[in-house]
Amino acid sequence: MRRLTFPILLAAALVLPLLASPAQAAPARRIDYTVWDAPTELRAGTLDGLRVARGRLALVADTDTGRWTSPWATPGFSLTRLIASWSARTPGASRVTVEVRGRSGATSSSWDTLAVWAAGDRKVRRTTASGQADDLGSVNVDTWVAPAGVTAYQLRVTLARPAGQAASPSVDSVGAMSSLLPDASDVATSRPGVARGVVLDVPRYSQMVHRGDYAEYGGGGEAWCSPTSTSMVLGYYDALPPASAYSWVPAGHVDPWVDHAARMTYDYDYDGTGNWPFNTAYAASLTGHAFVTRLRSLREAERFIAAGIPLVASIAFGRGELSGAPISSSDGHLLVIVGFTDSGDVVVNDPAAATRAGVRRTYDRGQFEDAWVPASGGTVYVITDDAHPLPANSPGNW
Repeated sequence: MRRLTFPILLAAALVLPLLASPAQAAPARRIDYTVWDAPTELRAGTLDGLRVARGRLALVADTDTGRWTSPWATPGFSLTRLIASWSARTPGASRVTVEVRGRSGATSSSWDTLAVWAAGDRKVRRTTASGQADDLGSVNVDTWVAPAGVTAYQLRVTLARPAGQAASPSVDSVGAMSSLLPDASDVATSRPGVARGVVLDVPRYSQMVHRGDYAEYGGGGEAWCSPTSTSMVLGYYDALPPASAYSWVPAGHVDPWVDHAARMTYDYDYDGTGNWPFNTAYAASLTGHAFVTRLRSLREAERFIAAGIPLVASIAFGRGELSGAPISSSDGHLLVIVGFTDSGDVVVNDPAAATRAGVRRTYDRGQFEDAWVPASGGTVYVITDDAHPLPANSPGNW
């Protein structure tokens, strides 16, 4: 489960017409995703003790710690939320630390730590650092919160390995979703778009069959919606980890790769597996590409489905607000958008079903958007591989 522990939305002053009628208008949803990925983009940052080799940031020889600092990014609005994403390798006891700072006018904040991350957990325990509310921003699990807004930000990535270790950690890409979203309890239902009648063949896994598994990683059941959803998308790409990776799970466990995903996404500070960028960092190590962003409506989600890319979506809903759901309510739940009916309703793989047989569900389009867009800001994990490029002509959020 990914608990929503703070109000994600803030009032926006600007409005744009989003509906067909000129007499109606809705507040603008300002979202930007900026990524440094290609060698030229990585070299645009400041490198200290690092080099760009084979398209990745890595430590220079005989150096145990190095830093990369991004250029200042300006999304074009006063952002109040930021979520970073990264793709990295951490051999041995190496680790990656991701930080952010913001700027408002002539004032720059201190650097706030978003994550100390490692792919495994035998040598380094991956953590976040909630709090740090000393100036313009603070950290809430995986999200940097700037209540008064900042107009620019920088990311800083530190790579470190223990003295004497030859293998270097490396970073393939690092990016951030920034947003300024309106304060609204519901949204106008979007019109069906390009993916009507398209349903992707995503395998179905239930989080509930893992109830009681591994208390040290959250205990399965209702706590594992995120790694179960991530695993379903990995299964779709035929990118589940090899059996050797989850050989520590005793024989007889159903879908042992879900147990493994829970362990590989567990946040030891947050005490859970629902950390958004920890899930995409895990997925990126297997498919090559994954990040967290926000979408404005299901019309944008349809563009991904039409491109063959399922989406992990974060929703929250009260009793009676999502007809047909296997649970009565949730203050934070992850599931997979796998397609749309001919009429535009949403076809999902909902891991909260008691068994695999009940995972595939169809939800009313309007109810789903009300549970998704206001609740999490339309947050999704975008997980893909080289065979499924992102939809062209992004409106800025991918």
